[in-house]
Amino acid sequence: MRRVVVTGIGALTPIGNNINAYKEGLQKGISGANLITHFDPTLFKTKFACEIKNFDITGTLDSKDAKRMDLYTQYAMMTAHEAIVDSGLDLSNEDLDRIGVIYGSGIGGLGTLEKEIEDFARGNGTPRFNPFMIPKMISDIAAGQISMRYGLRGINYATVSACATSSHAIINAFDYIRLNKADIIVSGGSEATVTHAGIGGFNAMKALSENNDQYLTASRPFDKERDGFVLGEGSGTLILEEYEHAKKRGAKIYAEVIGTGMTADAYHLTAPHPEGISVEKVMRIALAEAGLNTNEIDYINVHGTSTPLGDIAELKAIQKTFGEDAYGINISSTKSMTGHLLGAAGAIESIAGILAIQEGFIPPTINHTVNDPDIDPKLNLTFNEPQQRVVNVVLSNTFGFGGHNTSIIFKKI
Repeated sequence: MRRVVVTGIGALTPIGNNINAYKEGLQKGISGANLITHFDPTLFKTKFACEIKNFDITGTLDSKDAKRMDLYTQYAMMTAHEAIVDSGLDLSNEDLDRIGVIYGSGIGGLGTLEKEIEDFARGNGTPRFNPFMIPKMISDIAAGQISMRYGLRGINYATVSACATSSHAIINAFDYIRLNKADIIVSGGSEATVTHAGIGGFNAMKALSENNDQYLTASRPFDKERDGFVLGEGSGTLILEEYEHAKKRGAKIYAEVIGTGMTADAYHLTAPHPEGISVEKVMRIALAEAGLNTNEIDYINVHGTSTPLGDIAELKAIQKTFGEDAYGINISSTKSMTGHLLGAAGAIESIAGILAIQEGFIPPTINHTVNDPDIDPKLNLTFNEPQQRVVNVVLSNTFGFGGHNTSIIFKKI
């Protein structure tokens, strides 16, 4: 089958609004958490999140177009633009029927839906809805908007698998290019759920950290005092391209996608299987497809959401998969810095892994202070400070509510 490489990347995250700023944030180990500004959280159990700072869409879209998009789509448009520019693609010289967009959002236009329902509830019952409400809120519209903006007429759809959404998008893009159904696919994910319903809904599930007194450091994967994830927002975009096509046009190649895995827990709506059975399986599938031994992985960017159950289950699965080789692998959760971007998590964390390959560093798991006695201290969880290392192969894990599990392996080329 054909080989697939990454030739462009774009990122909009709580620790940096473009690729260079994101890379700098990862290298410095900064926290993206702060008190919520999108709405007044006074009455909410959680009053903080990892929001995008100083967002300005005017360099990407005119105001008329932007008003017809939910914030999650605006985020997607910004990173898609950055990634396409970064790829060096001259679309006027490409067969646009062979370029697709597979892009996802775990929830879609929650802010748009929330506002429309609030406006209706304040009225007298007369149905006055914005004609753009539906096309703003549906979770496929970012994929559609990207394709329309650039005239990309190939495969086009959205993936939705909660927090595994953008990883599934990348895996699907990888497969279609390998199978010669496309030459290039714009892939990734976007999320904008720091809203009343987003925070309130996750609070009701007891999923979010409520550590309002220490909000800057509340996202603390693997720490004994972790109490839930910190909601984040943003977007990540990758340009996946067939290797020979990329070589022919002299493209910059960041990494090759060499293995992927997808499984289901078939266990619980939101809780991971306590023994991580299907998480172990998903990593083994990716390793087998890549043709790698367990001693060939340098870095695992874990799902690591800072939840009491999830962090332990994932580490158990890693140790079962890698055995003694687990102790030689750098492991870290970049969610400690960005928070949990839900449907965009897989994309920005894949990009973190690619940056680790490019720059020779391991992003840290920040905010660690108290060791968890249930975690093997011999594991290198890259606590608090980045570590320098030659990184040739990265495995990125992303899991979603509903029991969706994904693993993607990137390799230096």
